[in-house]
Amino acid sequence: MAFNFDQWVDRSHSESVKWDKYHDRDIIPLWVADSDFLSPPAVIDALHQRVAHGVFGYGHPSPELIKVFTRRMVERYNWCIKPEWLIFLPGLVCGLNLCVRAFTSDDDGTIAPTPIYPPFRKAAMFVRRSQLSIPMQLHDRRWLPDLPSVARQLTGREKLLLLCNPHNPGGTVYRRDELLAQQQFAQAHELIVCSDEIHCDLLLEPGMRHIPFATLNEDAALRSVTLMSPSKTFNIAGLGASMAIVPNPELRRALCRERRGIVPEVDVLALVAAQAAYRHGQPWLDAQLTYLRGNRDLVMECINALPGLQLQPVEATYLAWIDCSGLPVDNPHVFFEQAGVGLSPGLDFGDRRFVRLNFGCQRDLLLRALQRMSNAVQALMG
Repeated sequence: MAFNFDQWVDRSHSESVKWDKYHDRDIIPLWVADSDFLSPPAVIDALHQRVAHGVFGYGHPSPELIKVFTRRMVERYNWCIKPEWLIFLPGLVCGLNLCVRAFTSDDDGTIAPTPIYPPFRKAAMFVRRSQLSIPMQLHDRRWLPDLPSVARQLTGREKLLLLCNPHNPGGTVYRRDELLAQQQFAQAHELIVCSDEIHCDLLLEPGMRHIPFATLNEDAALRSVTLMSPSKTFNIAGLGASMAIVPNPELRRALCRERRGIVPEVDVLALVAAQAAYRHGQPWLDAQLTYLRGNRDLVMECINALPGLQLQPVEATYLAWIDCSGLPVDNPHVFFEQAGVGLSPGLDFGDRRFVRLNFGCQRDLLLRALQRMSNAVQALMG
């Protein structure tokens, strides 16, 4: 089946967070991480059938959803997951927050890479936990955490290491030795690990493999909570279906205690969408990845041809982490907004010199945004 990712979908009247931000301004929104593509036909068809049923009472994950997800983990990662390891959540961000609350107390601290997806920082801030930052540094044009630098700052009160694999916003897909270094760091300092792997299906380099942190070895499995979701992969983020995979029963009980009375069960339509996506969505995903590679290459070519801007190779995600430190501007986010392109401000991720661009959109829209950015930079730099 052919899938048309160039098809324009008007989101301006759909209560879209992404598009409503600039609804009354001529600004192209390429910021928050949802894509502008129609979801897979199999997902849409499954939702139509469920809506036609007409009753939307409380639900729970079906045995078929658990089966297709666990089979996917075996086929893709040789990871044999027991059904009792799974905790279904109405979103991945609540999983980050649950981990901070379940595994740290008032005087404990967390550790996370910087720059990082903003909810990592907010999850610690919301409950007044300290957070040590692991600087992400360039090594052969790949963003990697500088573990030795943070090791010297540890106080012994740190309890939780937050990882993001693939890394958002840097786009790094960690290799086995790089993950092992993080696992050994966690082991040496007796840290529980929360690994956000929501972008694991969005690998842009052919032949590259995602390695779940928990599959490294027994120690990694028993000290970790892995967060996954079909939401970014199949553009169903607004439906909210995620999974925490927790092999250690003690950690699992702690998470379940923390969610009681606060985090609801997953919506029935989200469960239907997740099952259809995992069961029937792979051809659509394969086609989407081809399209995203083309978009990624356009962004790389355009940005790196402009003075004052630099973009390292994006191995995964549909997000480009653009270094604007060469521009003579105080706030690159505002600068590009004024040029008619709405990007995510780097300050939210921990580095104001950057902006993050979402290229999960129709190519014509992306080309128009890149042209606006190019015109603004060339006018600024002469």
